Amino acid sequence: MTFTTTETQELLPLYRSLRHLTRETISSECAKKLKAVLSEAVASGHLERNLFGLNPIVHDLHTALIAAREINLRDNSLVAFLLHDAVESRSVSQEQVEKLFGKDVATIVHGLVKTTELYDKNPSIESENFRDLLLSFAEDMRVIFLMIADRVCLMRSIRDTEAREARRKTAQEAAFLYAPLAHKLGLYKLKSELEDLSLKYLEPEVYYDLKEKLNQTKASRDQYIASFIAPVQKRLEQAGLSFSIKGRTKSIHSIYNKMKKQNCEFRFIYDLFAIRIILDSPPEREKSDCWQVYSIVTDMYQPNPKRLRDWLSIPKSNGYESLHITVMGPEGKWVEVQIRTRRMDEIAERGLAAHWRYKGVKSESGLDEWLTSVREALENSKEEDSRTLMDRFKMDLYEDEVFVFTPKGDLFKLPKGSTVLDFAFHIHSRIGCQCIGARINGRNCRIGTRLSSGDQVEILTSSAQTPKQDWLGLVVTGKARTKIRQELKEIAARQAEYAREDLQRKFKNRKIEYDEAVLMRLILRLGYKNVTDFYQALAKGTLDTGNVVDSYLEALHKEQEQEQNVPYRSAELYNTVPAEQFTQESLHKGHKQDVLVIDENLKDIDFHLAKCCNPIYGDEVFGFITSGGGVKIHRTDCPNAPQMRQRSPYRIVPARWAGKGSEGQYLITLRVVGHDDIGIVTNLTSIINKEPGCDLRSIRIDSHDGLFSGQLTLSVSDTHKLQALLRKLQTVRGIKQISR
Repeated sequence: MTFTTTETQELLPLYRSLRHLTRETISSECAKKLKAVLSEAVASGHLERNLFGLNPIVHDLHTALIAAREINLRDNSLVAFLLHDAVESRSVSQEQVEKLFGKDVATIVHGLVKTTELYDKNPSIESENFRDLLLSFAEDMRVIFLMIADRVCLMRSIRDTEAREARRKTAQEAAFLYAPLAHKLGLYKLKSELEDLSLKYLEPEVYYDLKEKLNQTKASRDQYIASFIAPVQKRLEQAGLSFSIKGRTKSIHSIYNKMKKQNCEFRFIYDLFAIRIILDSPPEREKSDCWQVYSIVTDMYQPNPKRLRDWLSIPKSNGYESLHITVMGPEGKWVEVQIRTRRMDEIAERGLAAHWRYKGVKSESGLDEWLTSVREALENSKEEDSRTLMDRFKMDLYEDEVFVFTPKGDLFKLPKGSTVLDFAFHIHSRIGCQCIGARINGRNCRIGTRLSSGDQVEILTSSAQTPKQDWLGLVVTGKARTKIRQELKEIAARQAEYAREDLQRKFKNRKIEYDEAVLMRLILRLGYKNVTDFYQALAKGTLDTGNVVDSYLEALHKEQEQEQNVPYRSAELYNTVPAEQFTQESLHKGHKQDVLVIDENLKDIDFHLAKCCNPIYGDEVFGFITSGGGVKIHRTDCPNAPQMRQRSPYRIVPARWAGKGSEGQYLITLRVVGHDDIGIVTNLTSIINKEPGCDLRSIRIDSHDGLFSGQLTLSVSDTHKLQALLRKLQTVRGIKQISR
């Protein structure tokens, strides 16, 4: 990769700006090692430009500056980001990074590489990779910050690109994923920029139209702001407060959303701006000063009590602190006023990274809890459609919070709309599973009752309580939904196991021979797709166990009668080859190199052909060790094969036929569907009777609405004769389908 003249000119100023910001946090020795690694990566020729033709070194330096200036990242995070392209291009290994820069840098690099690998040089992540992307983010919070900074840098850089479709996808993802993430982390300035740039690239006509209208009304807006601020500023100065005050026009994206929400034109949007009062207050006086300003402003202008937002008393989980009020200004216009201190303002603009600097900590419990819930929800939601998961996750990112208290006064934060059941699972999974209701502010409430900020909630439990299917509709948090699903699956599995044991006990009490294949066919005939559904029906009582036993006996007797009329080869004629290498003991060990070879003249192993799929000579087959120690031979496409492989893979024995087909006969069933024409059945039976090596044993035909369906039971010697017979039967006029 070669540098253009412009890129070469950019390098030194970018490097100097970054060193100026990080001189106290990144040592000169570390900077020299970093410079050497990057120089070697460039010299190796492995670094490549991205889809938009951007130089990775220049792009990463710009991104690092955004992360340092806007998010306040100043140390290992920046080093890791500048290294991740070199690691991804294999110019340097992760082991070398850990040796040169330490484990912390290597950990962040690992997260960044995992994330960028998902894109595979495509700036847009596909929905099926969405879960993996978020899990990569959730491993280390710094990875999220850096990827947001990277996306901001990318969005700034692709204004004039010719890759319009790639830009559109990049903008869609910025609006869908990165802006909500920035919102959740308190990076409101970057969130607004991402949203505005996304609107600019996705709907340029709307963006430039609103921008022009804002420019046209700027003079009158500035005049109104000045008239509102002047008397407030005078009163605050008289109170002896140190402050700054300014008017801030809302973002274009925010105005556009308000127009869509209120279904009105631009000229009817009155709250186009907000007034921000920023106090220079010592830590011990922050809250009292903010409330003093609140008192002064509301004395001058009539407040709207419904629009009061107090994030001073209880800050948001992302560290955001501020007091928002809406008052009636001059000319009868509503004006939003935000009151905060200098420290609060920096946190509001730069998010958690600034919060860490003020608090002197490296993490924030609220975000740690959120990231934990992200991991739990994503790792256990594989059954969810990817698009549904994406939509639900986005809603969670923008979700407001409610604050509730325990009887002891402990404070918990939950998404808006959370119910008693959500709160119970938030405290502990066991409490959630046993929840029967709650006492909210001293009043008994149901598990589906929605919580409001300030509620004092005491969860009521019972050891007899278990999760129900309708609980999934009562919760909004991912943790609760995931745990309920897990519990429901475990309950269903236990109930099915109890039902299975009960059925086998009834077989034993009535001294009935248990044949798994007969039962499997009966389950399918009863309309159940799998064994679990069948046993759950028994457990719930929707299917009577006594009736099942009677139906099983009837099916067993029918099959035994059919077997008596078919000259099956005796199991004594089969064995393995060579016999000295394949014994009952090796069957139970399940050696992969042993293959059960079905042949005549040997007599060691007790096995027979399964009746669920009726294998015949030439079919691809496998053996299944029964509970009695014998072996049943199944076709590889047997309907029960997937379940056997999943539940008991250690009982599977590879098998194959040996030698040539013999004169032995195998019972099979053919299913036929066709037009109910005169003579069609006669034609079928005539062909079967004329075919050498094929004997018709029984026939059953049902007619309905001009069509007939039937089952033909016949015996054949091998698959070659069966295929020849099928080809002839398919030529009969009126036959629509014939299958084994």
